[in-house]
Amino acid sequence: MYPIIRLAKEIVKFRNAPRLSLDDVHVSEHICWPVDIDIFGELNNGRTLTLYDLGRLVMGQRVGLGALLKKNGWGMTMAGASVRYRRRVKVFQKFTMRTRSLGRDDKFIYLHQTMWRKDEATSAILYRVALTDKNGIVPTQKMVDALGCPDWKPEMPGWVTNWIAAENTRVWPPEN
Repeated sequence: MYPIIRLAKEIVKFRNAPRLSLDDVHVSEHICWPVDIDIFGELNNGRTLTLYDLGRLVMGQRVGLGALLKKNGWGMTMAGASVRYRRRVKVFQKFTMRTRSLGRDDKFIYLHQTMWRKDEATSAILYRVALTDKNGIVPTQKMVDALGCPDWKPEMPGWVTNWIAAENTRVWPPEN
């Protein structure tokens, strides 16, 4: 089940937090609850992705994206992801999530999220996100213009541009 109560808690918790720029990092603290675990008593890989939603959605609110979506009738969709799981998060352990924007191209915004237990990374994910309207993908330039930062287009790390290049060679639709 989607963690609606946890999302509401995060939105309330950060409702008066300072606004973030697209270059800032949103940091939030969480606990791995029994509803989050798999048969091994640790954070389930699928639930990890759902919990990453909490960081992205609140960060979006803090940069002003939520209001833009509503004002313009835009939606937001995931257009790709690459995840690494490296350390276990056991039931009742606390962890920190960090969410940041890495950059954009004409169609997509690239976000990076990480989970940390103390000073050790447990997982990381790279997302490709698209804004949409009734006509399809909204160019990212429209988003940055509306946010008041029309020149925001930082140089992305090589590992991100390599992933983008690899994704562009991927067959779509799938053969099987």
